[in-house]
Amino acid sequence: MATPPRRPTNPMAAAEAAFKPVKKPAVPIREAAAAPNVRELVSIRIDRAVLDYFQEDGPGWQDRINDALKQIVAGKPQV
Repeated sequence: MATPPRRPTNPMAAAEAAFKPVKKPAVPIREAAAAPNVRELVSIRIDRAVLDYFQEDGPGWQDRINDALKQIVAGKPQV
């Protein structure tokens, strides 16, 4: 028996396969939180003075920032 050639029989098909674009997986669609009033971990940039203000009373500064933001949102008129 003869051994098969090491090169592909169709060099054009081999070249096209080598440079074929790779399909990237689709980015999953972000769904809303399953339960209402569930906190979510986020990263935001805050001025140092604002951070110092909320941290000066010690632990719980993140809750204080959240409460301040909730008050602002509650006071905003609906459009």
